[in-house]
Amino acid sequence: MPLSTIVLPADRLMRLGLRLTGKVHYQLTPDALIGDILRRGEGMPTDTGALLIRTGEFTGRSPKDRYIVKDTQGGDPIHWNDFNQPLDSHFFEAILNKTISWFNQLPEVWVRDCHVCADERFRLRVRIINETPAINLFAYNMFLRPSAGELEDFHPEWHVLSAPGLRLNPAQCGTRQSNAVVISFRHRMILLAGTGYTGETKKAIFTILNYLLPLEKDVLPMHCAANVGKKGDTALFFGLSGTGKTTLSADPDRRLIGDDEHGWSADNVFNFEGGCYAKCINLKEEKEPEIYRAIRPGALVENARFYPGTNQVNFEDGSITENTRVSYPLHYIGNALKTSVGNSPRNIFFLTCDAYGVLPPISRLTPGQAMYQFISGYTAKVAGTETGITEPKSTFSACFGAPFLPLNPCRYAEMLGRNIRENGVKVWLVNTGWSGGPYGKGSRLSLAYTRAMVTAALNGSLDGVEYSIHPVFGMAIPQDCPGVPSLVLNPRNTWPDKGEYDEMATRLAGWFTTNFAKYAGDIPEEILAAAPGK
Repeated sequence: MPLSTIVLPADRLMRLGLRLTGKVHYQLTPDALIGDILRRGEGMPTDTGALLIRTGEFTGRSPKDRYIVKDTQGGDPIHWNDFNQPLDSHFFEAILNKTISWFNQLPEVWVRDCHVCADERFRLRVRIINETPAINLFAYNMFLRPSAGELEDFHPEWHVLSAPGLRLNPAQCGTRQSNAVVISFRHRMILLAGTGYTGETKKAIFTILNYLLPLEKDVLPMHCAANVGKKGDTALFFGLSGTGKTTLSADPDRRLIGDDEHGWSADNVFNFEGGCYAKCINLKEEKEPEIYRAIRPGALVENARFYPGTNQVNFEDGSITENTRVSYPLHYIGNALKTSVGNSPRNIFFLTCDAYGVLPPISRLTPGQAMYQFISGYTAKVAGTETGITEPKSTFSACFGAPFLPLNPCRYAEMLGRNIRENGVKVWLVNTGWSGGPYGKGSRLSLAYTRAMVTAALNGSLDGVEYSIHPVFGMAIPQDCPGVPSLVLNPRNTWPDKGEYDEMATRLAGWFTTNFAKYAGDIPEEILAAAPGK
């Protein structure tokens, strides 16, 4: 049965209280959605056939406006913090009622049924109800697309209601301001009000998977990229923004499982999504050809600008935001693995952009060190990456994804450590930042050298070489690596002033220790023993 003949029964929406008076567009094709976007004046065609849209007031996530309802069943394991802000259930009911009333008066609504989790054993059925066709096209691009047969009797386990035009009254709704992302595990529902940023939908669904999979399926959810070699060897790439996660996982000699969100079960690694949501600021074909060539009909470019008088995107223009993005289906990447499922990993890479020039360009970690670095989630921002940053600034994000973790980070780290031991995984820390001195004095490590080191780790060339132990951080540093000068491998050797290096290494270790103090009461001794200076 073709998708165009499938109709969403009205009673399935009425169960939510939705009695839509306007037209319901169900499971539209990308071409139909593009037509609706252009009809409503919400997007502009680019010279490559992709659409350029603006997401309005919000061009990124608003983590201070993300709430979890205090209604979880079976106890309350939520790790409440600045990212997981509690919301009383009566406020949720108020927001839900306002959202339903909002949709009921709209002249048209877009509805999409989709899956998340490529492994069918862990698949979640999600229904997304949108105020705009652009966010519905984003959902088509980013999530797994059910077949016509699967849609005939599709019963969603979760609902997402996205209403960017709805403005909440903070006093009535218990929110900080008029926009909010609200997650209710009891109602199995996500409400998005007052924001048109498409990434909020993606990350809200990632958040619920970070809660459900560990507790219900014993699956480790991960904010990482994954690829697989010709011999079936899977590799994972963790890293915060700007560390090279997307660039290094896009290896022409390996198949891409996914670039952002994955689960690690007892016997495999699988992608949560069916698409990619790539940053495109300063995008160049020669540097990231796969992403550049994916910007074609069906792709959705966000918050970029055209060159004046043309419909050619100027990827160097960050005047709206540095967080320019493009979403597209995973199959737009030529070397994407069709199943989006790989074997359990043989290698894990933690990527950090160390702007202080302290950490080695590549080093091997013990399981305890791996868990310590995983909980730390360290990188450094440099001048120009954010307004007000004029010198390097250390940044720590637990498990390389703190804003999306409803549970205590130690829970995820313990699962990671168990999986590493059971599968004999090699874990590497890769510094894609500075060498020979800090930002402003040293130089950025060569991407060619970084690729050579990652390749050597993957093909086993680093297994038989000699290692030295870093005197402060304790990781093992290889003394030789094919295609990389030996001098580069030990960061202290690259600094003109060795005493200055030692001083900077001690300072960085202190920042690690200060950050880690908030986890001290929950941490096993093995992880504590991996702290710098131990």
